[in-house]
Amino acid sequence: MPETTTATTAVTDPATPAAVPVSGVPTVLEHGPYRAEIAGVGATLRSLTHDGRDLVVPFGLDEVRPLYRGALLAPWPNRVVDGSWDDDGAERQLPLNEVERGHALHGLVQWADWASDPADEADAHRASLVTRLAPSDGYPYRLELRAVYELGDAGLVTTVTATNVGQGTAPYGVAPHPYLVAGEGRVDDWSLLLPAASYLEVTEERLVPTGVHGVTERDGFDFREARPVGDLFVDHAFTEIDADAEGRATVEVVARDGRGVAMSWAVSELPWVQVHTGDRPEPELDRLGLAVEPMTCPPDAFTSGVDLVRLASGESHTVSWTIAAIA
Repeated sequence: MPETTTATTAVTDPATPAAVPVSGVPTVLEHGPYRAEIAGVGATLRSLTHDGRDLVVPFGLDEVRPLYRGALLAPWPNRVVDGSWDDDGAERQLPLNEVERGHALHGLVQWADWASDPADEADAHRASLVTRLAPSDGYPYRLELRAVYELGDAGLVTTVTATNVGQGTAPYGVAPHPYLVAGEGRVDDWSLLLPAASYLEVTEERLVPTGVHGVTERDGFDFREARPVGDLFVDHAFTEIDADAEGRATVEVVARDGRGVAMSWAVSELPWVQVHTGDRPEPELDRLGLAVEPMTCPPDAFTSGVDLVRLASGESHTVSWTIAAIA
């Protein structure tokens, strides 16, 4: 059987590595109508359902995660243009994993094996996964990252804490990468509520940031009142996000039957959100879900410095977000 982390069991048999699924050691959480499945590779949200209905685009237990689907992105979200950045006078070069555009995409831990934290006992609706990022030429800092998943009446809450356990001051950013699913159909069939007043314009071919503009300056980008997405293409970061009295923003994706999914977070922690309509050349993958990625910083923050977190040795940084059903 595959190794599994559940309420009472964490089966680990290093003598049988073939028992570990391709996506990593799985963690299953259940609470009421909710069920979440976390993959050990990338601490990835592999599946989230409510009464059996998908809230995110899932993938198979023995499947290599496609398209960053559900991964945690750190120590930066989105792109570092050309993979090069100035580290307080030292020129750094990150691996270019977005080959077609020539950028360093989505950080360094999305393919790491995350392990259950032995100091934090799991139960039926809570689990904690940890990994350590070793220093490298492109990012010479040592970070410990902990992801805590808690499933309750309000949905799935994910909390990510990064601690600089090495030397120097580490630049840092983080985001999740779920593809939200409202219900039947695809992105074109759903409506979107996105309470953002501005967006970051990018170049057409390489998606290099060029400046912040009001959402009314581009046709179809104002979703401050819910409306259908239709065939609109979006792969942009949004900011100036409206928050409620508790300081939280909520994005809603809703199907024609009124059901859907909501994602919420504290704007003070995550002042940016990347939204992508999931356009792909493969028909079986095209626009299956709407990527909603609340971010601590915008694309290419290692270059611009905008909203970039700087972790001194011993310092920690924590953010969280919630995904819930609209029933």
